[in-house]
Amino acid sequence: MKTYKYILAALSLWGGLASCSDFFDTAPYDQLSPSTFWKTEADATAALVACYKDWAISSDVFFSDCMSDIAYNYTGSGRYKYVGNGSVSPTSVVDYYSYTTIRRCNTFLLNAERPAYSSEAVKKDMLAQARTIRAYRYFFMNFWYGGVPLIENLPETSSEAKVPRSTEAKIKEFVYDELDKAIPDLNPAPSQRGRIARGTALAIKMRAALYWGDYQLALDAARAIQALGLYELDTDFLRMFSIDGQSSREIIYAMQYVPVTYPFANTIRLFNNQDGGWATMVPTENLVNMFEMSNGLMPSESGSGYDAVHPYANRDPRLYLTIVYPGQEWVGSDNKLRVINTLDKNINGKSNPDYYLAANNASKTGLIWAKYTTPRSQYTVLDNTGLSPILFRYAEVLLTIAEANVELNRDLDETLDIIDRLRTRGGHIAVDRSKYGTRDEIRELLRRERCIELAGEGFRRADIVRWKDSEQKMLAETVMNQTLCRMIGTVDTSESDPTRRAVITLPTDENLSARKIEDRVFKTYQRYLPIPQSELDKNPMLEQNPGYN
Repeated sequence: MKTYKYILAALSLWGGLASCSDFFDTAPYDQLSPSTFWKTEADATAALVACYKDWAISSDVFFSDCMSDIAYNYTGSGRYKYVGNGSVSPTSVVDYYSYTTIRRCNTFLLNAERPAYSSEAVKKDMLAQARTIRAYRYFFMNFWYGGVPLIENLPETSSEAKVPRSTEAKIKEFVYDELDKAIPDLNPAPSQRGRIARGTALAIKMRAALYWGDYQLALDAARAIQALGLYELDTDFLRMFSIDGQSSREIIYAMQYVPVTYPFANTIRLFNNQDGGWATMVPTENLVNMFEMSNGLMPSESGSGYDAVHPYANRDPRLYLTIVYPGQEWVGSDNKLRVINTLDKNINGKSNPDYYLAANNASKTGLIWAKYTTPRSQYTVLDNTGLSPILFRYAEVLLTIAEANVELNRDLDETLDIIDRLRTRGGHIAVDRSKYGTRDEIRELLRRERCIELAGEGFRRADIVRWKDSEQKMLAETVMNQTLCRMIGTVDTSESDPTRRAVITLPTDENLSARKIEDRVFKTYQRYLPIPQSELDKNPMLEQNPGYN
């Protein structure tokens, strides 16, 4: 395919963005030719905008946790469910394997030197943005597939595009090299909302290095983000995940969507049935169990005060900032205050639309996420919103510093200080340091705190396949090989305390069938996803990951 034809196809995907704000204010192009394109800075800008489309996958933020122990996907439409329960196969798989964005970036990088620019700095910044996007796509695929074909040119024929997989180490080296080239040339701060700037590229390097176990590199990148002086923890946690909070100084990068012009359609998947939602990806009881009691003890610890009949009472306040739970007061889509009830089949003699078995689009765990849903009134039409999912935020930077310290076995006091900052930001108490005196104890605490802070944001599956236990087994081998259950019971609306309204039936063998959602399985080869069969059919040079043949 000729370069100009590809650019035309890429830009046509963005034609609807002509009225969008910030850097999406790009004139639509209906026709392009070699004689009219790559002549001006505006041409290069249009091509760069094309590189941004789907460079980061919004579904990865919302659905990826469904491949872990803390979230569940019922419909299977995105196939995250099949990864979660271990039935994933090359023909039924989450498809992260795509070269569309990489080809757009290759096109840009091979042609963007041709136009005249207003300054050398502008040109370098634009080239660096494309390099960063391409590096992210390679990092993302490399982590999930373990080595993919490395393509830096523009194959003219389908035969030229049929190349074998590069090694994981080679892709890793390429990602680091590309980011190191890009970072110095990027603007320190974004010129417009939605643009990649230095902090985003450093955040990509930081996350990649952490995931690949290069802890010093991860620590250095995190420190470099701090040195920019642009980001800080937001004091209003939930507002950061709302339409009104999109200018939060905690956000390093968020994917940009605009109603009607370029809408985010998956908001509908966050809400429960009664509010017009599909409850497609929802938190689990496993996540609820990770939160401490308000006194800082785990529910299983002596003296914690945990009451299994009222499991939401006296908990870490961050639980209420993370999960919409039965018994909570809630202003719904009708602008009326109600008590969330997902436990009772009928209410006042009428069918309860939020009961977990009432419909396919009722939450099967009885829970939904508080992030991005609160308040419900911020959205009018749920499949056409301006929700902009956060890809990187400053809390991840702090958690990376904390984890790198633990794995490098130094500055453990700083790790505990960071944990305290995140806990107290959410209204919880500081860590009882007498309980966490060893590196292993602090590591266990940090992993739980990372899960709590980033729950519902797409980190958990990656964490449980990269983290090892004391026997060097992936954490996923333990937390995923079990039955996924829900809580059952009733909601007592006469109770004044919202956290005590849910009255849970204690688990027994007799009520297991009512509580059971599904059996889950994780096998060691499922550390990597299978390459989709459609890609293997197109490229016979590809080799499938072990275990999926």
